[in-house]
Amino acid sequence: MSADLPEAFRGLFTGLVEQRYSPGPGDAFHRCFGCGPAPPGAAHGGIVAAYLDEILGGAVVRATGKISVTGELTVRYVRPAPTETPLLGRGRLVADHGRYVDVEGSLEEFGAARVVATARGRFFPFATAEITPGSGTL
Repeated sequence: MSADLPEAFRGLFTGLVEQRYSPGPGDAFHRCFGCGPAPPGAAHGGIVAAYLDEILGGAVVRATGKISVTGELTVRYVRPAPTETPLLGRGRLVADHGRYVDVEGSLEEFGAARVVATARGRFFPFATAEITPGSGTL
């Protein structure tokens, strides 16, 4: 057990044995973008979620003229998102409730129109940030 571990946590880790990772081409984690050095040509789900979050946030700005923050984000992964293929994001306002807005969007392979993931989100306007739609300035 590491001497650097705070005393309060020692009891929680007593009896646990560190398992060293042995990377190899046949290991699934070796090929994972988030976990290993050799991704299999598909983006990690967290990257896909972040991209969809940006797409939905852009849809909010375009529809309302207000910069907003994400309150909720639900992502449905349809198929692996390729890393060597251009992707197209689409987003649209579903409902404006005043204090918040609901948006939805998708991420698809550009040119093939194959959806790789969809998302729904609830965004809350950032109180002091407002822009003129299309101007790109605060």
